[in-house]
Amino acid sequence: MRNFALWIALLVAFPIFSSGTFDAVIKAIQTGDAAQVAKYFDIPVEISLPGKSNSYDKLHGEAILREFFLAHQVKDFEVLHKSENAGSKYCIGNLVTLNGNFRTTIFIQEKGGTDVVQEIRFE
Repeated sequence: MRNFALWIALLVAFPIFSSGTFDAVIKAIQTGDAAQVAKYFDIPVEISLPGKSNSYDKLHGEAILREFFLAHQVKDFEVLHKSENAGSKYCIGNLVTLNGNFRTTIFIQEKGGTDVVQEIRFE
């Protein structure tokens, strides 16, 4: 009976644990770590910054994100909304930097059994 209750608890908790990519990307943004965010980039990844938007490969996307974090030192990132639907996930948050705040949207898609970041917008 005890093992049965443990299995039920694990099955109920599984969706919480399946958000590993989301949590890793959010933590990396909170610390301004472009390399950690780029680990999850799709090829290509769409990055939208104020006055600049384009599709990039992983290395170029990481460089663009690193430049942004250097120009806008991250103080905090607060998740305002997070949702998931049929393999697609997105997050809306507020990135607080020394130079101001940016409404941030992250789109993640499951591809080949792995979650990848398809788009990041800083507005």
